[in-house]
Order: sequence, then C-alpha cells, then structure tokens
Amino acid sequence: MTTLPETDALDGLRDALGQLKDREQVARRLLESSAKHSFDPDKELDWDAPFEDGKWFWPPELVSLYGTPMWRRMSEEQRILLSRHEAAALASLGIWFELILMQLLVRHIYDKSATSAHVRYALTEIEDECRHSKMFARVIEQSGTPWYPVSRIHHNLGRLFKTVSTTPGSFTATLLGEEVLDWMQRLTFPDERVQPLIRGVTRIHVVEEARHVRYAREELRRQMMTAPRWSQEFTRVSSGEFARVFSVAFVNPEVYTNVGLDRREAVAQVKASGHRRDVMQQGAKKLTDFLDDIGVLRGAGRRLWRSSGLLA
Repeated sequence: MTTLPETDALDGLRDALGQLKDREQVARRLLESSAKHSFDPDKELDWDAPFEDGKWFWPPELVSLYGTPMWRRMSEEQRILLSRHEAAALASLGIWFELILMQLLVRHIYDKSATSAHVRYALTEIEDECRHSKMFARVIEQSGTPWYPVSRIHHNLGRLFKTVSTTPGSFTATLLGEEVLDWMQRLTFPDERVQPLIRGVTRIHVVEEARHVRYAREELRRQMMTAPRWSQEFTRVSSGEFARVFSVAFVNPEVYTNVGLDRREAVAQVKASGHRRDVMQQGAKKLTDFLDDIGVLRGAGRRLWRSSGLLA
C-alpha cells in the first residue's frame, strides 16, 4: 500500500464534502466509542435458545427470490427455509470478506507509527472483525446449514485483489462490503418477524461496523486527494471490478439446490427481478453517492459499477 503523508501536511485540504478531518482526532474518538460500545457475542447472545417456529432468518423482502414467480409458488415453510440458507450464505460471505479486510488493514498500518491512534484503531477494528467472523461461523453452525464458500474463481480473485490493491482501492472495497450488508442488517435487527438470535447478531454487527465505516470513509477521502494519479485511476477500475464480483457472490446459488428448488431457474428469476435490483441499489446508494462525491465513480470504473447492478 502507498505510504501516506503525515497529517500536518494535509492541513486545509478540502474535497466536495468539506475540509478533511484530523486523522488522529477521528481515531481517538473511534477508540473512545469502541471502549464504550463493544460486545462479546459469546456472552451477549443466547446461543442455547431454540429457534422459534414460523420466524424468519432474514426479512422476507430481502430474500433474493422475493416477489418472483418462483416465490409465489413456494410454501411459507420453504420460504423460511430459503431465508435460513441465505442468512448462512451471507454469514459465509461476511467471513470471506472480513478475512480480506483484516489483511488489508495490516498492510495499511505496516509502515506507520505503532503508537499513533490511527494504528491503534486499525488494530481495534481487526479485533472486532475477528469476533465478527467467529460470531458468523457460530451462527452458521447453530442454523444447521452448510458453510457457503464463494466460488473458486472469486476466492482466487480475492487473493489477487488483496495483493495488488492500492490503499484507496482497499478502503473502497471495505466500504462496499460493509455498507450494503449494513443497510440490510439495519432492517433486520428491529424486525420482530426474525429469529431473536439473528436479530442479536445483526445488532452487534451494526453497532460495531458503524465505526469501521467512519474510519474507512475518512481515510478514503484523504487517499483520493493525496494518492498518485495512477493509484486513483487504478482504484476506480479495480473497485468497479470488485463491485461486479461482490454482486455476483452476494448469494451463493447452492442455497436454491439445498432447499429443493431448480437452481438455474432460481438464478434466472433473481437476475430478472426488479425488486431484487431495487434492493441492491438501495443498499448501495449511500455508498455510491459518497463515492461519486469524492471522485471514485468516473470513467471505466463507473461503467463497471453500473454493470454490477449496484449503481442505477
């Protein structure tokens, strides 16, 4: 990753969102928030309580087939079963993504002062992500569903991305993985139709991810103003390609097979679903508006974002 200029060299710099905030001040505030609002999922959640009959594992409106002809033919029991497998698939995707994110954060701080608040917060975020990954793995096991790894090609693309990514590219990808799921989870944890354990998992994740989003947004603004031009251009293209990978990997098609549906027909109906397209674009809108403001969504990169289906 690119080594960044020191904070005092950036005084007075502004982008479309205003003046850049002091990096150390942002980090200190996030560290204070972490000290007050961090959770141990093993202690916070009731892992021994049985799942409740008739309750969903994901809000039905967020299940991929919602509103399709296939959905209308499914029984309520089969719809809830699909929500159970899709929740497990999203938890599996979250683990894959967080493993990438933790490696990117370590690369980001490798050349920086270990005593800075900026580095200490990055290490705190890595701690959070370790807990989240363990929490997601435990909820998959508790649900009695398979682990749903991404495809081999996406797994290897992730390996390539975390190796060649620029610093701004890393933070753009971080926000992509965090903000779409965050939007969905903010709809999930207050939804009384959903299983209490799933609501508890999403509540913890939303509270802690809010800090991660703040950290990534502030750093990405800084990077898009200070990184070399070639790095900015590479970020635009690589983030657009990562958006395409993310949108395809979002729901593992094996879930359809595992609930007794025709996989090919299900995938085709999801692709044709206007409701699903709207859900994904709504989930990404805060992010794409932000990326547009700071100059990420330009040129070929913007076209790739459009082809991902996440940008209207």
